[in-house]
Amino acid sequence: MPAKIKYELVADLKAKLERSSAVFVGEYRGMTVAQATALRAKVRQAGGELKIAKNTLFEIAMKEAGKTPLPDELMAGPNIFALCYDDPVSVAKVLKEYANDKTQKAFFLKGGVLETQVLSLEQLKALADLPSKDVMLGMVVRTIAAPISGLVNALAGNVRNLVNCLAQIRDKKQDSGEAA
Repeated sequence: MPAKIKYELVADLKAKLERSSAVFVGEYRGMTVAQATALRAKVRQAGGELKIAKNTLFEIAMKEAGKTPLPDELMAGPNIFALCYDDPVSVAKVLKEYANDKTQKAFFLKGGVLETQVLSLEQLKALADLPSKDVMLGMVVRTIAAPISGLVNALAGNVRNLVNCLAQIRDKKQDSGEAA
């Protein structure tokens, strides 16, 4: 590969790495073009991008982007790199599901880097098991709203009890023949 192309590739990778919050590494030895295309589409829908690059060029781009370097054990073999632009959990979920798919045997996860933290395979799988960003935000909103809705129910309960008491008094008066 001519040097000019390598410099351009490293500059492109650097720009993408500067935008990403996480990089996940998988080995793709033996993947078909159709499998790679399907995986790329799923990762893109999750807010990421898959890149295939020479390991040395990717390491140079990581260093130039100021990212935490990937450990040597992750950089062996033909690697595919998943760059996460939005929610790293969503991209991790897609990669884990694809790696666990029984119909393919060509792709497997290795690990990655989240912000400045190097992730082992187990940590990456644990990240994939977390709820998505939207679900977690919903959980926080429900937790914040719970005391407020409890207060509203308690206040409404007093009014409801007063109305029920007045209705019972009215019913008693009507049953005894008195005019209400």
